[in-house]
Amino acid sequence: MKIALAQPNPIIGDFEFNFKKIKELIKKAEAENADLVIFPELSIMGYPPLDFLNRGEFVGDSLIFLEKIKRLSDNIGIILGAVTLNYGKGKPFYNSMLFYHKGKKQYEYHKRLLPTYDVFDEARYFEPGEGVGVVNIGGLRIGLTICEDIWTEKGFNPFEYRVNPVEELIDVGVDIIINISASPYYIKKIEEVKKLISIHCTKYSLPMLYINQVGGNDELIFQGHSMVFDKTGHMIKKAKDFHEDLIFWNTKDTDTKDENIFELNTEDELISALCVGISDYCKKLNFKKVLVGLSGGIDSSVVAALAQIALGKENVMGVAMPGPYNSPESLEDARELASNLGIRFEVVSISSFFKEAKDTLKGIFNELREDVTEENIQSRLRGVILMAISNKFGYLLLNTGNKSELAVGYCTLYGDTNGALSILGDVKKTMVYRIAHRINERFSYIPERVLIKPPSAELRPDQKDEDSLPPYDLLDKIIERYIEQGRSGEEIIQELGNREIVKRALIMIKNNEYKRRQTPPVLKVTKRAFGLGWRFPIAHGYRPIYN
Repeated sequence: MKIALAQPNPIIGDFEFNFKKIKELIKKAEAENADLVIFPELSIMGYPPLDFLNRGEFVGDSLIFLEKIKRLSDNIGIILGAVTLNYGKGKPFYNSMLFYHKGKKQYEYHKRLLPTYDVFDEARYFEPGEGVGVVNIGGLRIGLTICEDIWTEKGFNPFEYRVNPVEELIDVGVDIIINISASPYYIKKIEEVKKLISIHCTKYSLPMLYINQVGGNDELIFQGHSMVFDKTGHMIKKAKDFHEDLIFWNTKDTDTKDENIFELNTEDELISALCVGISDYCKKLNFKKVLVGLSGGIDSSVVAALAQIALGKENVMGVAMPGPYNSPESLEDARELASNLGIRFEVVSISSFFKEAKDTLKGIFNELREDVTEENIQSRLRGVILMAISNKFGYLLLNTGNKSELAVGYCTLYGDTNGALSILGDVKKTMVYRIAHRINERFSYIPERVLIKPPSAELRPDQKDEDSLPPYDLLDKIIERYIEQGRSGEEIIQELGNREIVKRALIMIKNNEYKRRQTPPVLKVTKRAFGLGWRFPIAHGYRPIYN
């Protein structure tokens, strides 16, 4: 039996667009004489639809398009993910897997394991299914699973489920297991997926197919990377990373490996993911052009380079906004970067703007000495300029702050936190430099001086980030362990030492939730990002007890 694995890039709720994409892939699969074509989880809706699922008309509209897809199955079997109705007790919907053939719905399977951790909250909307899903196609017994249903091996989940859909399929006897997914990306997650599937295949001595969504939906990015594994646990087929694709596998080819399989390194993977996040966010919001504030620093340089790679040089505008404390070199670096990228570049000084603001506030400030207030005024004036340009020309403003700054609140509300999308909000400072070096290896875009000068907000004379923060190499280790790995402060202290610095950093993280709650959506690229998967109260009184 020849099977097609399809990974489209859906737009959430655009049923007409998604249907056309699915139809196009079905026709391509038919042209290649495939017997079966398989699509990802919730492929007619796009994942995650979130509270659209609370709107009955939304689900009702999706069912109309399922009927259209069913009519395409006269000459080919179609498996895809969709929301179906629950006519019994419990939540009104199932997260389902439908099998159409010969113009009819032949089978319907409902997802058993509904994730409720990190960015997932499927139990909010769906009733868990009951019983195994097995269909007979082409003389083979095919086991059906949806995403979380296979995440049952110890160490691959924050907790152990009460049921194991994979083991139950083995108990009833299957020849192949299919898993349709909408599994969000984070750095090297695909290595975990491959390890998990390989364990299942070797344990039960059967092949497994993994079909994953691709593209960006708000803060979530999907890698694609749909795969076929043989019964020995080896990957023998792979779809593209971060691109739509259609690949084929014949069940007779049980040990034929595609020689063209290759994997991205960490930096290239991250560059590709962030570029997809940028391009799909703009495309799905109908924005063609973006705006980036260029400070001459590392963060804005990387964001501008990623935007140019994602959207093309004609669709990116950089604006430098020098103030009284900016070095001449910063403006030179911003100008050189824009020239290297080939993007439009403008300079709007804030010096007179800043002087006017201070003069206006002189009376109420009553000769109080200058402090962080005046630093923040500069940042907010830049925010005013960028938002004015964004409004006037209809350009989407990209935020340039990184995760290290966002974690500890080293940013100004309504200033450098402005923007429609945070590109680096889940990328720690040390990784920003790694990305920058990789961009230069490939394109030579970023001026060398940007890579070597000490990071500075340049809001007061001779200012350096490390005047206010722990060294980034240490701070990033603390952030990784506390936020992404969920380890306690005492565990971090025992590993890293520097008790006072660790305590100080963790206090800063806890005290700045109010800022993070007001920042733009953050493109998620680690196991734990600020956004859907980070849920802490703003007002709280918890202080950990240290030994």
